[in-house]
Amino acid sequence: MNGLASISIPEVHAYAASLLKRYLKFEDFGERCTSSVIITVLLYAASRIVSISNACARLSKAPSDETFRQALLATLPQWAELQRRLNRGLSADLPKALRKQAQRIAIDIHEIPYHGEPLRERNEIRRGQSRSGTTRFHDYATACVLRKGHRFTLAMAWIRQDDSLTDVVQSLLRQVRKVGVKVRLVLLDRGFFNADVIHYLQAARTPFLMPLKAAGRRPRDKRQTPTGARQFFKWKRSGFARHTWRGEKGRGRRATVQVCVCCRNDAGRKGRRGRFALVYAYWGFHPGSIAWIRQTYRRRFGIETSYRQMERARIRTTTRDPVRRLLFAGIALLLRNAWVWLHLMRLASRHGSVVKLHLEHLRFTDLLQNLQTFAEHLLDTDPLKTSQPPPPHPLAENPT
Repeated sequence: MNGLASISIPEVHAYAASLLKRYLKFEDFGERCTSSVIITVLLYAASRIVSISNACARLSKAPSDETFRQALLATLPQWAELQRRLNRGLSADLPKALRKQAQRIAIDIHEIPYHGEPLRERNEIRRGQSRSGTTRFHDYATACVLRKGHRFTLAMAWIRQDDSLTDVVQSLLRQVRKVGVKVRLVLLDRGFFNADVIHYLQAARTPFLMPLKAAGRRPRDKRQTPTGARQFFKWKRSGFARHTWRGEKGRGRRATVQVCVCCRNDAGRKGRRGRFALVYAYWGFHPGSIAWIRQTYRRRFGIETSYRQMERARIRTTTRDPVRRLLFAGIALLLRNAWVWLHLMRLASRHGSVVKLHLEHLRFTDLLQNLQTFAEHLLDTDPLKTSQPPPPHPLAENPT
């Protein structure tokens, strides 16, 4: 395929709609609210980052928002089954290259601020640090493959308040291996640094790399050396070490990890000067150098890009129903996977084994604009209710 490859608006919509139709299994709800109409309205709401009510009001041939709500309630399964369907959709159409060799996998948690009350159980909402005026969140964990041009989200999981991080990591890695992707290295956020998660990964023989959490007692005198993990953050020279501690506030089993300390200069950053340390915990592999550790972990931030793009396509809602919220988050991730697949399989140029991406041919915002345009063509936009399109999202896009 040459660099002039392109894709039409109907083709973009057809592929995105086929993902939702094959794996979410929407059913007809009356003559006017068929499964195809449900999918089209969902794609329209996602492309405009608006609510279902807003989308139904804008599309003259769409059903009313109450009819649409009843259709979703009638067709959506329980959250566990919905999560299985979403995961099957995320792992659909994966290129064979991902299964030929082991991959680096990033695991992280995305928090969506929530200002309401739980629908049925307090367990539905997790607490966290204050953000956007709330300490309540609907949390979703994802596993993303970190390979240029193949940055697919392979699995997602809704996290409830009582779910342990060990179970979350185990569930995501099980799903990744289930689709035939071998795990070479797992890159995790600092929030996963606890003894139980470490014990599970070591028992599963899964190499990992994550930031070390600064734990241990602070010395009363600043001239004294800190104890525990805090000692590594006071290093002035880079190096390697080993750290052993007990989980469960000093009463659990011992956990041991290798430690890499990467010291750098502040260089006047935010008014600070001097040396600071980036401290990483790892196990299951032998790093080539300290610089290799730092550069490898920097690749984990690719999953943050997937979250920014997810927010660019997540249907807005005020519902307290966690099942619909899970559906809207999953659709956003499915659309992002569709964007990666279209670039890799339809728009990339190949010269032997070398694959060159052409992201300028279809930006993620362009894909969403195509979905919006085709939905308006199918269901007609009411000119009396149509205003200017929403402003571009302030977050810049990054390549896959």
